[in-house]
Amino acid sequence: MKLAFSYKDLSEQLQVSLPESDRVIRSVSFDTRRIVGGEDVLFFALKGEFRDGHEFIQAAYDKGVRTFVVSEKIDDSKFEGAAFAQVEDTLKGLQSLAKKHRQQFSIPVVGITGSAGKTIVKEWLGQLLEEHYRVVRSPKSYNSQLGVALSLLEIHEDCDLALIEVGISSAGDMETLADMVQPTHGIFTSLGSAHAQNFESRDAQMAEKLRLFETCKKVFVHHSIPVDTNDPKMKIVHEKSYTTLLQLLPFEDEISRHNAALAIAASRHFELEDLVIERVLPKLDRVALRLETFDGINNCLIINDTYNLDTDALRSSLEYQLSVAQGRNRTVIIGIEENHDEIKKILEDFEPIDFHFISDADDPLPEFSNSVVLIKGRREMRMEQLAMRLRERKHQTYVEVNLSAIRNNLTYCKSKLAPQTKVLAMVKASSYGSGIDEMGVYLERIGVNYLGVAYADEGVQLRKAGVQLPILVMNTEEGAFEDCVAYDLEPCIYSTQQLNALILQLIYEGKTNYPIHITLETGMNRLGFESDSIPELLRMLQTQPEVRVKSIYSHLATADEIGSAFVKEQVVHFERDSQEIMKHLPYKVDRHIANSEGVLHYPEYQFDMVRIGIAMYGYTSEKEDQQHLQEAVRWFSAISQIRAVASGTSIGYGRASIAERSTRIAVIPVGYGDGFRRSLSQGKGSVVIQGQRCPVIGNVCMDMTMIDIGDLTAEVGDSVEIIGDSISLAEIADQMDTIPYEVLTGISRRVQRLYVED
Repeated sequence: MKLAFSYKDLSEQLQVSLPESDRVIRSVSFDTRRIVGGEDVLFFALKGEFRDGHEFIQAAYDKGVRTFVVSEKIDDSKFEGAAFAQVEDTLKGLQSLAKKHRQQFSIPVVGITGSAGKTIVKEWLGQLLEEHYRVVRSPKSYNSQLGVALSLLEIHEDCDLALIEVGISSAGDMETLADMVQPTHGIFTSLGSAHAQNFESRDAQMAEKLRLFETCKKVFVHHSIPVDTNDPKMKIVHEKSYTTLLQLLPFEDEISRHNAALAIAASRHFELEDLVIERVLPKLDRVALRLETFDGINNCLIINDTYNLDTDALRSSLEYQLSVAQGRNRTVIIGIEENHDEIKKILEDFEPIDFHFISDADDPLPEFSNSVVLIKGRREMRMEQLAMRLRERKHQTYVEVNLSAIRNNLTYCKSKLAPQTKVLAMVKASSYGSGIDEMGVYLERIGVNYLGVAYADEGVQLRKAGVQLPILVMNTEEGAFEDCVAYDLEPCIYSTQQLNALILQLIYEGKTNYPIHITLETGMNRLGFESDSIPELLRMLQTQPEVRVKSIYSHLATADEIGSAFVKEQVVHFERDSQEIMKHLPYKVDRHIANSEGVLHYPEYQFDMVRIGIAMYGYTSEKEDQQHLQEAVRWFSAISQIRAVASGTSIGYGRASIAERSTRIAVIPVGYGDGFRRSLSQGKGSVVIQGQRCPVIGNVCMDMTMIDIGDLTAEVGDSVEIIGDSISLAEIADQMDTIPYEVLTGISRRVQRLYVED
């Protein structure tokens, strides 16, 4: 950001009273982990789904921030030299500031909305217009109530034009967004089913999106959208009008042609000559909408953000690196050919342990290890090739974990809960197969209250990864108590014998008030205290100062059944026994019984905390909830070899399948050793290649599987979808005769995990 707000400006724009000061605000922030050079930062204490920014005022102050916007009364005597602007709602305060900032500029502002394609159209139009304009555009896919405000604050006096992406998810969202953006021009990319369930009708959804364009002089609308064609400001865009130009597009799919036509139409309106368009179109990249994060060589974590290298994008990427580093070393590799003094200054502000400038993706690199490595560069530098050089060499099969989908799913679950209810995210079994280190760091970053693991060694792994959240250990073996104490893990106690063993360890360690969690048996007939053992438990709790109860919990056996009478029986049992314990303890204790399905089906039993596991990954047993969740895990492989087989030829071990016709077989490097079960053999399972279902032929082997591709014109190296847009987690679980939990946790650790975030 390139702001220059005086205290007088802020007082007027936020309608608050600030003291006289010569301090100038250069940027705004709401995340303390991304603050660099805090004295010129304005910190907004936002209240989100998982975190309250007021809890991080001290952390912001410690980083040099001296100007805060809050919605609660703050004791400013604790913060010498700081100024606090108190408003009713901090998000609305940020939006008000963004609106007034936007009003200072008379440049064209293009508002881009639609059910899909917003980010791609924005980026491609930006690439076209950059040939003749100084363009500001929304970072990545910043299109929410918060993202739009931050995007508008990127506008500065040196720019000629702004491209602002605007997204809505429910009725009423657009009013505030349109009022902030006040676009002079608009682009309506598509009208699809995204969030359709949140509107009364398709017409209501359409009317909501059209509100963005009320201030526009001209709006570019794809021909598939049924707008009023008699409205003079509506410019209907059809691919047929740009047939010659679209032949230059480096992509052949219809969606790319759809989006490119909109970008071409808008660029022509802004007087970009066809000669320029013809030169830029072949260079358009498949837009990197997400930061890719994956395991690299020498125990490094690689952040592949190689789309562009403007200074604002670099700062954003460095802030992201800072937020995921969790105290680990940070290394930055920049691909650039021209003078880089300004970039060097930005890098020095963020203080990575080292940074390197290279002029070619094939240049040799210095050795580094145990670092979080950010790779940036201009498009023409093809720095993604360098990123691939640094990827840890594993076989072609990989699992993609979409962190943004996980956040969406947690947000949806949170919408079922009271604001004060805590969220414990379960990360046992390597976080359902998605990777415990990465998931633990991410969940801490977005602000869950607790993490839950099955065994102490999982908790130790999280601590070694830098996670500082409280960690509950469900199945705490007596031999693991030493690790619990050494790594500040909180054991669950299910018997007096186990509790006595822990107390002896705590006495040896000289510990008192050590946090524990009491497990009650209410009907699962698994671990836990029975009702008749509670008096003995209470005698120990009341006489042993070594332990302090943090929570009391149990498990619902039938939470996936809506209207289950057994759930109600369990809750009555839990209520009775937990109350009996709490009335004998002189301090507050949290209670929790609801798992993922419990949150979705029985939110009335949320108590003080809930435990969310499989729902984070987008799976639930009920269709109504499923439409609000996004599948977060996709599984891919690639074709290793293709061979032609004649009719009557046998395939695989045991000659399990005989080709009924002459066909072609693709061999993929994934088998039951990776979690692709043997039960998928002989046509029971299938994969998707080039958008077509292809059955397994023969028996699944340990490390590879044969696929009947028939006449499909596939080639070696083509992508193979195992779980994704065409094959859901639920479907492959059915094919395997199991449940989604087992599919996810059964994916071998040898399979590479790739983390992406919108």
